[in-house]
Amino acid sequence: MPTTASAASAFADVTASDGALRRFLHGLPGVDAVGLEARAASLGTRSIKTTAKAYAIDLAISMIDLTTLEGADTPGKVRALAAKAVNPDPTDRTTPTTAAVCVYPDMVATAKAAVAGSGVKVASVATAFPAGRAALPVKLADTADAIAAGADEIDMVIDRGAFLAGHYLKVYEQIAAIKAECGDRARLKVIFETGELSTYDNIRRASWLGMMAGADFIKTSTGKVAVNATPANTLLMLEAVRDFRAQTGVQIGVKPAGGIRNTKEAIKFLVLVNETVGEDWLDNHWFRFGASSLLNDLLMQRQKLATGRYSGPDYVTVD
Repeated sequence: MPTTASAASAFADVTASDGALRRFLHGLPGVDAVGLEARAASLGTRSIKTTAKAYAIDLAISMIDLTTLEGADTPGKVRALAAKAVNPDPTDRTTPTTAAVCVYPDMVATAKAAVAGSGVKVASVATAFPAGRAALPVKLADTADAIAAGADEIDMVIDRGAFLAGHYLKVYEQIAAIKAECGDRARLKVIFETGELSTYDNIRRASWLGMMAGADFIKTSTGKVAVNATPANTLLMLEAVRDFRAQTGVQIGVKPAGGIRNTKEAIKFLVLVNETVGEDWLDNHWFRFGASSLLNDLLMQRQKLATGRYSGPDYVTVD
């Protein structure tokens, strides 16, 4: 099976110089913004039946990277979040675990111990999250520290300033270097901060740049700016991974993050996945939600389907 490494080698000529990379990225088809937003909106109106909704809720729970990325994070808070990831609903053991817990590098060891034996992954933001403004040796050290502490996945941020200035090769080389640091020890998610990229054309270019450099996942946002994941920017990234697999045979995951807070919104995103890239991506190995508050609403809706009534305010924990 082709790998991200083989895909990167396939684009060796394109990435040989800044000029060649710029010509390739600016040669990608332009995005029809009106058409993109209309398609995303139309897919969001699809209704699903009760049995399908129950399946979608469990699938969405299993795709969550349960996240805490605050300066006030403590070991106790991380352990509590990890316990919730492993056992989201203590009253119903049929509830799926979440895909991962996402924390800062200094909290990786705490999270790793808390999820041991559960199958829940530990993801760590790295590379000077959320701004990405640091020298490459600092970013590599940040990544190495997280992996040494037990991180299964690294969520890196690109240098948006370099990207917007047209220094595409610099961004490419940084992603490739972080991917090399991850090796086979951790999967790499590359965050674009789509709300700062200004145009859909830039989001398409960033998607291809990240995939060519070796990303295992492409991710919309840090959750730290005003505009995060939207149906339109996620649809555009789904189209990019679909076209990339058609050209290279390599499958890349997608992670919308930030701003997805309730079950209705999550199901809209799952419809986007199903209609754009199909069942191959309807699995937490290939699609994730970066979220903190979404899980609570999914749990409330899950119990509503099971019992016919909503629980009281103490049914779920406040993270």
